[in-house]
Amino acid sequence: MSSFYDWISIAIFAALIVLFLQRSTDEGPEIDSIWHYLPPSIGCAVANYFGNEGRDALAIAVLGATLAYVWVVLKPLYRTPKG
Repeated sequence: MSSFYDWISIAIFAALIVLFLQRSTDEGPEIDSIWHYLPPSIGCAVANYFGNEGRDALAIAVLGATLAYVWVVLKPLYRTPKG
C-alpha cells in the first residue's frame, strides 16, 4: 500500500463491498446480483496494476470507467420506495 492507486482502488472496492452487503440484507426486491459486482472489482485490480506500472493515464481512465459503471449499473444512491 504505497501508491495513490493502491489506496483509491481499495477505497472503491470497500465501497462495493458495503453496497453489496447492504443490498443483500434488504427486504425489498432484488435489484442486482453478485455478478454485477465483478466488472468494477476487476476494474479496481486493473487500474491498480496500471497505476503501479507507471501508466497513470490508463489507470485514471480505468478508474473513471469503473466509477461510471458503478453509477450507471449499480446505482448506489437508488432507494426503493417504502410502501
